[in-house]
Amino acid sequence: MNGSSGQYTRGHQSEQVGSDADPAPNAQEGRFTSAEEVAEAELDVISEQGPVQPSHPWTRYVALGDSFTEGIGDPDETRPGYHRGWADRVAEALAEGTQNFAYANLAIRGRLIGQIRDEQIAPALELRPDLITLCAGGNDVIRPGGDPDETARTLDTMVQLLSTTGATIMLFNGPDVRETPVVGSIRGKVAIFNENVRTVAARHDAVVADMWSLRELTRPEMWDEDRLHFSPLGHHTIARMALETLNVGHNLEPLEPRPVPERSWREARVDDVVWARHHLFPWVARRLRGRSSGDGITPKRPNIEPLFGGSMPPGGGSIEES
Repeated sequence: MNGSSGQYTRGHQSEQVGSDADPAPNAQEGRFTSAEEVAEAELDVISEQGPVQPSHPWTRYVALGDSFTEGIGDPDETRPGYHRGWADRVAEALAEGTQNFAYANLAIRGRLIGQIRDEQIAPALELRPDLITLCAGGNDVIRPGGDPDETARTLDTMVQLLSTTGATIMLFNGPDVRETPVVGSIRGKVAIFNENVRTVAARHDAVVADMWSLRELTRPEMWDEDRLHFSPLGHHTIARMALETLNVGHNLEPLEPRPVPERSWREARVDDVVWARHHLFPWVARRLRGRSSGDGITPKRPNIEPLFGGSMPPGGGSIEES
């Protein structure tokens, strides 16, 4: 079925683990599905099928992490400065039919794993969650000299502390970056870190949301124009996988983007130059100055608050402008 914008279709079957995926020449080519279009598609599914009433035990969900969990790459058109992302979508699905469900998101873009440990663990414990999602360490692993083993040792300490709540804990591994510009060269480090994540999860009875095996993420449409963060379609796809990892029913159907048009070599190189000027060079400059995109940013949902169904923008009144 075609979407209202004509720029995506709803897929009927996800790509299987280990399937061959089309190479992703670069992420900027595939920006055919905007945040508004993805949101409209999600609402279309709910209106056509009716809300799914999930059966799950959780009423207090807290999300921890960096830009991935904050939702960067998926701006909410109705709320300037707010990014929706996969975690908001998961919270919305969990809130459907669940009385007194509440959600907090403490993630801040650019945070290294040590910063997440120092800034987010104690506030998370105070919120008394019964479900915690944690994705941390990606910014450490992609940096030159980043040690995936040392990063995992810090992660282990964090999960040990969080496990004292008795909450269900879901960790995320990293996606397969083989075809991804910028970070494709560190695929081996990501793979090592991923194995460490599984070891940490096993030690503390956590579950792992397996992005490495989510082959859809190798497609350029899944990435934002900065080639470092996921697009609205990518966040939607990850939210589906996360809910399925938790064994929760939902209305998030797979969305199939319009095929990427072929481009000449020269056109691709021009896009590369534009991308480097607007995204790569500023990123390198921040690293050299010891700055972060998250400097001065506060969590978008620091308090655990109710959600009123998937159609209402989450976090009313809790966002603070940086």
